Amino acid sequence: MGIKERQRSPTPHAAQRVMDPADHVKLAYVEPANLPQWLAMSRTFPLAVVSFGSPLSFPVPCPVVYLDLPQLDVPPRCEVWSSVQSVRRYQAGSFCAAVSGDVLFGSISMAEVSDSLLDYTTEMAYRDILRHTHGLGFTHLWRMWNYFPRINEEQHGLERYRRFCIGRHQALADTLSDFPGSLPAGTAVGTRSGPLQIYFLAGGHPVTHLGNPRQVDAFNYPKHYGPRSPSFARATLCRSEASVQLFIAGTASVVGHESQHQGLPDRQARETLTNLHTIIDRADCFEDDPQSLFKVYVRNPEHLEAVRRTLDDSPLTHSSRLLFLQGDLCRKELLVEIEGLVTTV
Repeated sequence: MGIKERQRSPTPHAAQRVMDPADHVKLAYVEPANLPQWLAMSRTFPLAVVSFGSPLSFPVPCPVVYLDLPQLDVPPRCEVWSSVQSVRRYQAGSFCAAVSGDVLFGSISMAEVSDSLLDYTTEMAYRDILRHTHGLGFTHLWRMWNYFPRINEEQHGLERYRRFCIGRHQALADTLSDFPGSLPAGTAVGTRSGPLQIYFLAGGHPVTHLGNPRQVDAFNYPKHYGPRSPSFARATLCRSEASVQLFIAGTASVVGHESQHQGLPDRQARETLTNLHTIIDRADCFEDDPQSLFKVYVRNPEHLEAVRRTLDDSPLTHSSRLLFLQGDLCRKELLVEIEGLVTTV
């Protein structure tokens, strides 16, 4: 059944500790061929590299997350996370973490056992994440990315995305204080192959998680979306005295809780942009043009140009760094999803 906890309507500046400016992470999109030079010349310390579509062909001095998500634009690029502070590493089995100041970048990879359901695998992965992060002193989840194959296929009578939601909900509801108010921004996208892969940011202190006024909070979706509603916030806001970072969850053409513009990728992209604008306005932190990086997931490659044209016409994205990936989305009718990092850092 759906989650019954209270509706959350936080103010953007709800009680959170103001971060040390050095605790903000850095994000860049870098061509793989240029990555060794970029790492050598950067004045930051690498936390992790995320590669898409094909693995890196050379070693790097930090953890690497490889996702079987084909890139739809050229040249190919990696996602590079780094920090201005020195980094220490931690690994236990398939759990890996890079810690810098009061921020932890972590990842876990968990293969699905043939006789187990995805909800079990997901619950075990999230319990491992929470056990390790809490043990290291990082008790607040800030941002989650979830990837696994066959997201829209049925497994024992229930869509795999809905099974994923059951497992995630069970682990988080049992462990997080102030659930669901402490749920972080999240993304869940279907890969072509591979295990369940999760990477995330966690911190030693709370940040602010936001809803979107145009959308029902995902954790309050009606029962017909599955036995457990999706456990994520629409955005997470990290503030210091000098700068702001807004992590925007995977955002699609959904108003209220219903999908819009079925079969029309350009109109879905436009509706998604409206939702992104609304979330940024909700944060109420960006007076000048902020720096923005967006990942754009497109279900069908033939829709790329229609989506790209729509984004090119938007003031929000025409000057932003964009990375286009082919991935399956959490609802079969959704054709495009966009996530982002908007920052003054």
